[in-house]
Amino acid sequence: MSEGNYHHGDLKNALIQVGVEILAEEGLGRLSLRKVAKQAGVSHAAPYSHFKDKQALIAAISTESFKELHIQIETVFLDYKENPKDLLVETSWAYLQFALTKPDQFKLMFSSVLEKEKKYPDFVEISHLNFQQLLIVVEICQDAKILKSGQASLTAVSLWSAVHGLAMLVLEGQISSVVLEEHGLKEIFLHSLNQIALVELK
Repeated sequence: MSEGNYHHGDLKNALIQVGVEILAEEGLGRLSLRKVAKQAGVSHAAPYSHFKDKQALIAAISTESFKELHIQIETVFLDYKENPKDLLVETSWAYLQFALTKPDQFKLMFSSVLEKEKKYPDFVEISHLNFQQLLIVVEICQDAKILKSGQASLTAVSLWSAVHGLAMLVLEGQISSVVLEEHGLKEIFLHSLNQIALVELK
């Protein structure tokens, strides 16, 4: 595939997608601009017109991953915004499922691999947008007396910590197989949410 086969703007997205594939199949250590170029079928110099270095590519992959997560959570919000209990459960479950179906992207998004992240405004903007999205869910649930009243930002961090922590435990294989076999992931997940909620979530 030659660079000329791409329409204006397509090459950047194609390189990001190839980067995601390399990340999933071979891990972060094998990700490089040269390898991305090779698998995309373009010249070794081609990626540099879009990415200054590997850090810029990592930032782009992380940004696109946050966009994917945002779309999934926004879809859940539109479906369940009139039912706060279901909104809380389904939003949290969608986050967990994103982590489990796209583990390499998920780990990269929340790692310290990206240095000087403030250099990448698109990344900063979408990551903040995801937190604002969570904040809205928390405020709705507080108004519905499903979550404790108080500073929504602090409650959002508590909720995020519970679901994110569970996701990481599952991804790293740290939950006993005996516990998983006895209770199942959904039951463990709901139990975690019920430690925070004021009403029983099912």
